[in-house]
Amino acid sequence: MKTSKIKYLGNLRTESVHIQSGNSIITDAPLDNNGKGEAFSPTDLLSTSLGCCMLTIMGIAAERHAINIEGTEIEITKIMESNPRRVGEIIVEFNMPKNNYSDKEKVLLENAARTCPVAKSLSSELIQTVVFNY
Repeated sequence: MKTSKIKYLGNLRTESVHIQSGNSIITDAPLDNNGKGEAFSPTDLLSTSLGCCMLTIMGIAAERHAINIEGTEIEITKIMESNPRRVGEIIVEFNMPKNNYSDKEKVLLENAARTCPVAKSLSSELIQTVVFNY
């Protein structure tokens, strides 16, 4: 089954539609690459996808082990490189709720995050800096 359908709207903007749900995402080229920066850029989505995947896999592990991570927030910082232009580093900073997690729970959650499918799919040349604030 196909995942999505993407249409070029002009002016360096695209619309992607998730086939199963019908939800859509608009992308725009960033200011530093001839765009207007009015929406996520494709590299913003790449970076954001890493955080979303990490948190989703953590959620699965948390549910299995009855650990409450509701309210966890992530801040993503994307660092671009040139020559060739690419994402060189993604900083993923987790801000965990104050739930007095045990050391065992922290290890379980952090391992789940670091082994998510997006993290494992990205090039080993892309630096993934992951910080957990408890």
